[in-house]
Amino acid sequence: MRGPLGAVIGRYPSSDGSTQMGGIIRHNRKCRDIAFLVLFIAFWVAMIVNSSFGFNKGNPLRLTFGLDYEGNVCGNRHAKRNLRELELRYWVNPNQVYQSGLKNSGFKLSNARSICLMECPIPSEDSLNWVCDYPEGDIHLTMDDWIDRNYDYFEFLTPEMRNTSLQLQGPCYPVIFPSVNVFWSCQFIARAANMSLRHWQQMGGVNINEDIVIDKSIHRSINSRSSVLKRYMADIAKSWPVLIVCGGILPLFLSVIWLLMIRHFVSGMPWITVILFNVLIVSVTMFYYLKAGWIGDDAISPIIGEHDPYYSVFGRELTHLRVAAVIMTVVMITAVLSSIAIVRRILMATSVLKVAAKVIGEVQALIIFPIMPYLILAIFYINWLSAALYLFSSGEILQNDCNSNCCAYDLASKRVNCDRCCGYSIHYTPHIAIAILFHLFGCYWVTQFFIACSSTVIAGSVASYYWARGETSPEIPFLPVFSSMKRLMRYSLGSVALGSLTVSFVESIRFMLESIRRKLKVYNMMPESRVGRVAFYSSQGFRKCIEWTIKSVNRNAYIMIAITGKSFCRASAIATELIISNILRIGKVNVIGDVILFLGKLCVSLSSAVFAFLMLDTHKYRSAHNKISSPLFPVLVCWGLGYVVATLFFGVVEMSIDTIILSFCQDSEEHQGTAQYAPPLLIETLNDQNEMQRLTQ
Repeated sequence: MRGPLGAVIGRYPSSDGSTQMGGIIRHNRKCRDIAFLVLFIAFWVAMIVNSSFGFNKGNPLRLTFGLDYEGNVCGNRHAKRNLRELELRYWVNPNQVYQSGLKNSGFKLSNARSICLMECPIPSEDSLNWVCDYPEGDIHLTMDDWIDRNYDYFEFLTPEMRNTSLQLQGPCYPVIFPSVNVFWSCQFIARAANMSLRHWQQMGGVNINEDIVIDKSIHRSINSRSSVLKRYMADIAKSWPVLIVCGGILPLFLSVIWLLMIRHFVSGMPWITVILFNVLIVSVTMFYYLKAGWIGDDAISPIIGEHDPYYSVFGRELTHLRVAAVIMTVVMITAVLSSIAIVRRILMATSVLKVAAKVIGEVQALIIFPIMPYLILAIFYINWLSAALYLFSSGEILQNDCNSNCCAYDLASKRVNCDRCCGYSIHYTPHIAIAILFHLFGCYWVTQFFIACSSTVIAGSVASYYWARGETSPEIPFLPVFSSMKRLMRYSLGSVALGSLTVSFVESIRFMLESIRRKLKVYNMMPESRVGRVAFYSSQGFRKCIEWTIKSVNRNAYIMIAITGKSFCRASAIATELIISNILRIGKVNVIGDVILFLGKLCVSLSSAVFAFLMLDTHKYRSAHNKISSPLFPVLVCWGLGYVVATLFFGVVEMSIDTIILSFCQDSEEHQGTAQYAPPLLIETLNDQNEMQRLTQ
């Protein structure tokens, strides 16, 4: 191995192929993998263009509120009418709602006449209430006057207008059914008010269909998959303070505390991490049970504001929470059993963490360095989430093409108009879906890129420390962190771009294969033979092994890039050869150390999830304008952001351990199996003969 690879310290091949003497970190470097850096820059430009499309075509209000019969978004002050306070969509003609719910009917609910109101109308107990169309023409009322009159100007109608109103053609419509605010749409309750219906019949109104179909039609529209997805995205927009606190500030604070405790209290940290992890995962699972309604009476409700307790409306969000609760139960049981299994190995993790703690103590800038990529990623995520909301809400508002009988009185033209009675819908083109997928892939690639940059800088700093025996050397810069950062930005950004692209590409392929697998399962297209099922599930395990291997190789490749300045592929080959040659030494300490670090990341991210649940449980997010449909998405986003932040900071310990171990292996190769530069504690840990013999057996 020494011949083809050369030594990192002592004799090693320079970038031009000659041999140099001395030097801890190679100085004579070249820019590597430039093509992939150019590709990454071009990708950034494409993301900016893609985001500008969303900002131009999107409107986040569409994620929460519906459209009226004119194509206006309820609650939009910049619409044709000022609808700033009118946020609820109400279908004025109950017979149209009934017709849209029939199985063989070609009439869609999107064509039913709907207007925007401030609150859902309530039938009167001793008379007949009316909801009239937006005032215009001969109805000389302002929008404010119309609202103050509870949307009723029936007394101002001409005989002709009264006759068309009794035919359910407007401009006024009777309030026959009670309705309740369900996600900013007035959900009809299929139980007509007897007194209101009697008054309507006495006035000579047409027959009004009273059936459960009128309830199911609106409920089906509100609970469609696209509507639920829009509400989930709107939840993220409404809960942005929670994302900042629980997804940004809290994990930053907890990660720094964890690093400081590793520095000063390393012996107890593995035990604290394992215990805290189990407490947190049980807590998160219990919160899911609470919100799913399986514990207590705090289940989420799709109804906004006060309502009759006898009204029961079920939302798809509750089903999703119950599925999440079941999944978390399985994860919790597996995690607790796994924690018990690794208790005996915690002492070994402690010895490895002590080595990393010593490095952090000597190179103190490592503790604060992750704040730099943290701030860069924070700025990126704020802009990315904003663009994502606009992309998800983009699309053209176009009038539907329908042949239904949906005539209505037009106050402007003073006649019943059947020409433009079709409603409006938001039309999504295939390129919008592509733009969203491109945006999601860009987020993952950029995240992996900055994590890789952080890892490479840390690896270069720790390598400088190792090869100087932890002492001051004239060849080590005064601030090794900033020197390592300079080498990265000048020579290795292309290699980091290639490594992060590899992980992102593999993850994307995995996601697509998983989607295909689920569709096959749904359509009962799973292999029937035993051999076919074995092959099917084996391919899943093989795919996960490839994913884990690529991530592991990438991490070690960044270390060799920082030390040798090689290209990504060459650095991966060097790292792989070192690992294979020293698999017993590395395996016995690195695996358990990685497990403890992984549990530490989960502790930070689970803490973010717990605090997100607590913040979302306040009155602000449980009622009125800012009510979220479900805590599921905001909690998951906080969980993910917390894990990314923890990865940045825990990478200090993780990369310190991996860099020292790889440097130790290279050191041993260069000195006939005896490391000359390793700290005594590391030598004691890696050269335990009893443990080696046990692992060999």
